[in-house]
Amino acid sequence: MDLVEGMGESSSPPRSFGGGGGYEVRNDVYNRLVESGHEEVVSNPKFRELLDAHFSRLPLSYGLDVNMERVEDVLLHQKILALAKDPEKRPVYNIRFLETASTRTDGNDDQQSVSALSTPRPSCNAANEGVVPSQKRTRDCAIEFEPCAKLEDLNLDVRRNPRDMEERYHTENFSRRQEFSKVPIHEVIFSTIDKPKLLSQLSALLSDIGLNIREAHVFSTTDGYSLDVFVVEGWHVEDTDGLYEAMERAVARSEGSWSRSSNSHSAVEKALSAEAKSGDWEIDRRLLKMGERIASGSCGDLYRGVYLSEDVAVKILRSEHLNDALEDEFSQEVAILREVRHKNVVRFIGACTKPPHLCIVTEYMPGGSLYDYLHKNHNILELPQLLEFAIDISMGMEYLHQNNIIHRDLKTANLLMDTHNVVKVADFGVARFQNQGGVMTAETGTYRWMAPEVINHQPYNQKADVFSFAIVLWELVTAKVPYDSMTPLQAALGVRQGLRPDLPKNAHPKLLELMQRCWEAVPDNRPSFSEITAELKILLQEVQKTSEVTNGS
Repeated sequence: MDLVEGMGESSSPPRSFGGGGGYEVRNDVYNRLVESGHEEVVSNPKFRELLDAHFSRLPLSYGLDVNMERVEDVLLHQKILALAKDPEKRPVYNIRFLETASTRTDGNDDQQSVSALSTPRPSCNAANEGVVPSQKRTRDCAIEFEPCAKLEDLNLDVRRNPRDMEERYHTENFSRRQEFSKVPIHEVIFSTIDKPKLLSQLSALLSDIGLNIREAHVFSTTDGYSLDVFVVEGWHVEDTDGLYEAMERAVARSEGSWSRSSNSHSAVEKALSAEAKSGDWEIDRRLLKMGERIASGSCGDLYRGVYLSEDVAVKILRSEHLNDALEDEFSQEVAILREVRHKNVVRFIGACTKPPHLCIVTEYMPGGSLYDYLHKNHNILELPQLLEFAIDISMGMEYLHQNNIIHRDLKTANLLMDTHNVVKVADFGVARFQNQGGVMTAETGTYRWMAPEVINHQPYNQKADVFSFAIVLWELVTAKVPYDSMTPLQAALGVRQGLRPDLPKNAHPKLLELMQRCWEAVPDNRPSFSEITAELKILLQEVQKTSEVTNGS
């Protein structure tokens, strides 16, 4: 398992395009389709060209997953992706029964596993009427993509859990596996506009219907569409008519649109055009000198640069990935950064806000991220240093909360250090101003650090950041990645059922007590950052006094 995912779980992973699927795979698919005498292949002289274009749109992993015994499934995928180009039909989905699988009734997870792309299945005509476009579009919301290209059997019991957690795992969702010795297995294929955190939106949709994901194969095309194949259980009859109806209702209920009109005005222009005083932070690109690239994300890159003789970090959004959702996220980040100034928050210098050249310029943080400091450089923190880091973070978050800002993605990758090892809160891409007296429900953030109420799409407030801080504090104490034996989605499923990281041995008892209060399941039981800061400062004074006494003796 690649633990580097902690750095960028909240953005799309790098994808290997360029000959997706490989020539041999697509050639074998073509030959088998010709041999089968499939009408669509034989009657269309341009079919080979269309097939090559289909494979070239998709990453190499798609070709590797194609079941050569069921190559006509490629035609189904082509049709679904073609329908998804129509905004009025998104999301497009296809549902079919695969087989009845045997399931262990003793809670053991050694179940029969069905592959969405590599298991023989009943015949399905790619030109049939089983592909269904959505009948309704809803409001867009900012969500993000989890980097799980393939999730094999979402089993939570992958490591030893505390005894008091065992009963929580036997919830209704998982008890179905114990109650049924034979369960129908279905396949659900989705296609829509690819966007951040689409996988979590789709998994929430399936969960809303009562389906459990056994496998997920997630692909993104080079031109911005998704092809997501789920193998699910939980629909207890083979017939799919009722499942189609349930899916249509769930799509209609879903928060956030599956498609966005291309003729809408730029979100950046709408958010910033009325600002009369933009001149004092609008960056003149001619004065911005670019240096080496520091990091890459799904939709942009981070560079080191120089602006007016000052070392800066420059976050550039790639123009080819721009859409309304990303531009809205950009404008939100600029709006928040302009309002904050604190020694424990990364300082905003300016931005270029005229599409397609969008960038955000902040102070350069030579110390790098806490994630790298702990997990790549393998630093083990002494208690005084640990407490100083924790106080820096808590003070930065206290300031943000006092200014009605929820960060929503607090994690070590978004905590940066300067030359003096002062930690500052960074990356406000998904941060939001909290409406007075209001709450939020959109799932956003990074699964390993995400509060259960956010995972469950329940109303949440600033206390969600406190939960994330608890996980960061655990990281500082252990120097480990949270839930490192689990995939991000497994961790999220566990957290919403009560799972928490194992309490570290030999840690200061007051730190452990604070950690546990911060990750309480009930948000109101968690302390505020004002309380956290005060407690940490008192603890640091105690530790320093103890150290002085020890050294003095």
